[in-house]
Amino acid sequence: MNSLISKVGSVVVTVTVFLFAFFILTDIYYGQVFVCLFLPIGFILMTSGLHLECEKDRKVAGDAGLVFAAVYCVFIMFVYFTQLTTVANEELNEQAAKLIDFRNHAFIFNFDLLGYGMMAISTFFTGLSLKAASRADKWLKGLLIGHGAFFPGCVFMPMTGMFVNMPGSNNNGGGAMALVIWCAYFLPIGILSFCHFGKQQK
Repeated sequence: MNSLISKVGSVVVTVTVFLFAFFILTDIYYGQVFVCLFLPIGFILMTSGLHLECEKDRKVAGDAGLVFAAVYCVFIMFVYFTQLTTVANEELNEQAAKLIDFRNHAFIFNFDLLGYGMMAISTFFTGLSLKAASRADKWLKGLLIGHGAFFPGCVFMPMTGMFVNMPGSNNNGGGAMALVIWCAYFLPIGILSFCHFGKQQK
């Protein structure tokens, strides 16, 4: 059961990241928002599976990875559920739209970046906790730890105010390309995790 649930989580991560990239490239905004609501669920299941395997001398790193994954989940589900409910269905005045419409790169957008900062630090600690026994696992470990490099940008860049004057769509130029590059980086993590849990099941 443990391996099955972890594999399901890896599949959810892989599929949602792929669809996120697809919706970015095809400029389908609410498609992006919808899949991002489910990515945290898959990420929690996947991270829980890796946490379960954590050996005693790596327990602190594994626990930290799982806790930060939970924090990421709360922030991101709050952001995208708001987009799919309040933003999508209600008539917002200018001030409310500026605060909670993700495309305005304001209050809710900053929470989204903070959430993905928590995801980055979660993968960093989860990677530290992983004992790589094969070449594929070494790649998985390296990608998880390397993903931690996104933490400073996600957390500190919004503090500079650099996003305040960005155009009103999150799919403009370099922003969209940066998201596609992130998807290309994270997709192998989902695939390698699925393979990892498949080997554990045998």
